[in-house]
Amino acid sequence: MYDDNVFDDNQDLLTPPFATKIAILLRDDLAAWQRMNVTAFLAAGIAAANPELVGEDYRDGDGGTYLPLLGMPVLVFEGSAQNLANARSRAVSRGLRPAIYTDDMFKTGYDAANRAATADIPAEELNLVGLAVHGPKNGVDKILKGAHLHP
Repeated sequence: MYDDNVFDDNQDLLTPPFATKIAILLRDDLAAWQRMNVTAFLAAGIAAANPELVGEDYRDGDGGTYLPLLGMPVLVFEGSAQNLANARSRAVSRGLRPAIYTDDMFKTGYDAANRAATADIPAEELNLVGLAVHGPKNGVDKILKGAHLHP
């Protein structure tokens, strides 16, 4: 994983300035519905793997409660298939475990089938359409080199 020394023990992870960054990279040729679907799945992966990044329940003025959300911004980028392959490789080389979404996962309908869609494919051959990563800001910036913010 990333170097724990980037965190100030007295700093709340969910209070700016943030020591880390959450970023999602989408392939630039996806349809709008695919972009939204992949973003949702990848953000859920980051939240599941990093429960400390999830804030408190929301409340309204009538006493109603709502589910908590990720407690920091999620930046969404887009890039080419090569940008995604490079980002995956860079993340792994930096000791970060990315969330991934492949083109084959659009053809499945449930979680086990999604995992099966990647299980036998070598990492360098994954047909990535999306990737999410959480880590130190400067490291995430280097991982996303060549991509640009989603319009």
